[in-house]
Amino acid sequence: MSWSGPEDLYLSTSLASYLDRKILILLRDGRKLLGTLCSFDQFANAVLEGACERVIVGELYCDIPLGLYVIRGENVVLIGELDSEKDDLPSHMTRVPIPEIRKAQKAERDACDLKGTMRKRMEFLDMD
Repeated sequence: MSWSGPEDLYLSTSLASYLDRKILILLRDGRKLLGTLCSFDQFANAVLEGACERVIVGELYCDIPLGLYVIRGENVVLIGELDSEKDDLPSHMTRVPIPEIRKAQKAERDACDLKGTMRKRMEFLDMD
């Protein structure tokens, strides 16, 4: 990556320190992406190498491989470096295959939708 001047270095030092390191990116839609930061620009657009999406549902998790992945900066909420010396997740978490985590995601979404529907039906009670 080339810098045009010291002002560019000042604006981007925090991301520059993550180059070629394993990072976690949290997106606006709640997805969590892990991978090695290859490149970025002034808009926080980022390129991850060996990227995967970490899906967590309750005590279950799955890393879905994505490969080389480009992320639009406006969707980024948080970027952080992962500590390679520590375990990624607590020991009580269980790794499951992709089809199983998709079923768990759907069940969680359905339960959330049902809860929202029930709340709307009970609004007439005005519990405040």
